[in-house]
Amino acid sequence: MSFSSSWRPETSWLALGEGFADVVQPQAFPKHVLRYRNQRWAQRVGLHDLTASEWEAHFAALQPLPGSVPERLALRYHGHQFRHFNPQLGDGRGFLLAQMRDDAGRLLDLGTKGSGRTPWSRGGDGRLTLKGGVREILATEMLEAQGVYTSKSFSLFETGESLYRGDEPSPTRSSILVRLGHSHVRFGTFQFHAWRKDMERLTKLVEYCQRNFYPEISGNIAEMSVQLLHRVSERMAALVASWTVAGFVHGVLNTDNMCITGESFDYGPWRWTPTMNPDFTAAYFDQTGLYAFGRQPQAVLWNLHRLADCLTFLAEERELRAALEDFPALYATRLAEQTLKGLGLRFQDPESASALADAAFTYLHQSGVPFPQFWFDWYGGVSSRGHHRAVTAGDSGAELARFMEILASFEPERTDVLRHPYFQRESPCSMLIDEVESIWEPIAARDDWSLLEAKIASIREMGDALQLQPVVP
Repeated sequence: MSFSSSWRPETSWLALGEGFADVVQPQAFPKHVLRYRNQRWAQRVGLHDLTASEWEAHFAALQPLPGSVPERLALRYHGHQFRHFNPQLGDGRGFLLAQMRDDAGRLLDLGTKGSGRTPWSRGGDGRLTLKGGVREILATEMLEAQGVYTSKSFSLFETGESLYRGDEPSPTRSSILVRLGHSHVRFGTFQFHAWRKDMERLTKLVEYCQRNFYPEISGNIAEMSVQLLHRVSERMAALVASWTVAGFVHGVLNTDNMCITGESFDYGPWRWTPTMNPDFTAAYFDQTGLYAFGRQPQAVLWNLHRLADCLTFLAEERELRAALEDFPALYATRLAEQTLKGLGLRFQDPESASALADAAFTYLHQSGVPFPQFWFDWYGGVSSRGHHRAVTAGDSGAELARFMEILASFEPERTDVLRHPYFQRESPCSMLIDEVESIWEPIAARDDWSLLEAKIASIREMGDALQLQPVVP
């Protein structure tokens, strides 16, 4: 087998013992046509030397990876969907395929999406449409380039079945996606065991998270539970702030879509907002705007309180609620920091950063300038060659003047970045819904993947220019 010496398999999940997953068998598909291979991240986890047939064996036929978890495990979790608790949730079309360490020593999971029915499928077919797989690739590539802490699309195979869906022209094509993430422990994983009042397994979960993700927390189980909640709150505040600056709308911020490591994952009806519109929603079924662009911080905080509910079996409720009191301030601090990163500016002090963020978002909201164009045009501060394009939209003279006045006090983080080929373009790399549909249309009509390949190249050029690293407190 063609495994690099940097392949470091893990079986950490197995230490949890019984009650956290169900052993399942993957679906056998009519065909395996490779559509995407993330060689960049394969390099980081020691899987870059796999031959084409080995890649197919592990990520289409879904054979276990040597030294890692020996069986495929559909993970158990529940969750609130649009704030209604659902005790039927769980891994309904995916499973944990493998665990390993990356080149930074982090424990990572490989999980599937579209790999067939499980005990948690709830009558579904356990499949993923090819369009759904393409959309997840686009979301994860774009978010990674924008410096958002996100799971990675690792592999996509077309599988040769015809699927019927209510939100796509049907029949439509099928796929199997493998994604790489820091963890598959969800808020809903805690909810599964809290619903059963299973203090023993809740304790094991807290200890698993401490051991693998938060080694800095310590003490007895009550103390670790409070510290864990506080650390997760810090990470979620950083995540939502990065979404805001990126203009990203996740669409379905249910508790089962919240990861204990603060990593963004599980992409369905996502969108990027075209302008600074707090009411912009991604999911057509979110008719009340519960998860609209401007309500994502509140949605995440509500979910954190549901995690706190679970931990009341292990710690004092008063201390757990207190651990979440700082979330609005944490979010504001991280939003200011992310605004500076988004504009390529050097940090000065918290007060100045906060003032700039407030001025930027006030101007964006009042002017209606295109959201992606604003960050592109003003990148590097007042000396940016392209800022004149963004000021032409809307009647917002006072807001623009205030923004420019504060902006003038900041220095660019890197003086050479505007010479990068990306900033010689007339317009930024963006991911608005019309372009997503235009990328999919030739794939559906003619099996033409050139627009997708070109888009990935454009996204990676942007990422190379920005060199943004996710904020992981």
